Amino acid sequence: MQKYFVPSEQFGDQSIQITGNDAHHIMNVMRLKPGAEILVSDGEKREAVVVIEQCGADGVEARIVEMRDFDREPTVQVTIAQSLPKGDKMELIIQKCTEIGAVHFMPFISERTVVQYDSKKEAKRLERWGKIAKEAAEQSHRNVVPTIASSMNWKALTAQFASYDLVLICYEDERGTMLRDVLEAFAPTQGDMQGSMAKQARMMVVIGPEGGFAAQEIHSAVEAGARCVSLGRRILRAETAGMAACACIMYQFGEMGGM
Repeated sequence: MQKYFVPSEQFGDQSIQITGNDAHHIMNVMRLKPGAEILVSDGEKREAVVVIEQCGADGVEARIVEMRDFDREPTVQVTIAQSLPKGDKMELIIQKCTEIGAVHFMPFISERTVVQYDSKKEAKRLERWGKIAKEAAEQSHRNVVPTIASSMNWKALTAQFASYDLVLICYEDERGTMLRDVLEAFAPTQGDMQGSMAKQARMMVVIGPEGGFAAQEIHSAVEAGARCVSLGRRILRAETAGMAACACIMYQFGEMGGM
């Protein structure tokens, strides 16, 4: 069933009004007609199966037939902190990590970041990334759309570490500590895996650029409270590492690999 996120003000008690790009997608891409069922969420607390009743110039009007539980979000909240990669790789990272279960993205600039960052393009970049996150959340039937922070420098990123229960920095030269070992020691301490969203553990995964982290960045990250971990004996691309780490976390918390 096709899913759409709509602003909360369009979500009524008995009906939902869908406008803009979503209405265009329903009418002109999916070519859905009155009588078709779709899934609609406000991304906050309400989700429902609705039946399309009318399609027109003002958008799509649909009637609520069944309210759904908010039960698609992971029992752990994962933030992907990604040093800005080249080209459109950040779009791929946001798309795939949203499907896997990440709730927040923090792009940052590190010493070996190759991208020439242009602050004038930040608003357009965030708009594009937000659209990709929304579409990926709809495709994977998430309850919420992940949020994306404005790009920041390394100092600003490490200042965020204290607000997380666990911060993992993935480093190709780490030899002593594997991601699995840290997760196995951490996950059981979180109690009931099926607890409420309010009790969810907050984790950040920090991924470097194509050239990796500088030694002083690793040192400052550990000083700020991060755990340095290895993802294995093979070196992953910048755009692959976050996906792999996020999937490992979801598996460890019982969110992937079966119920």
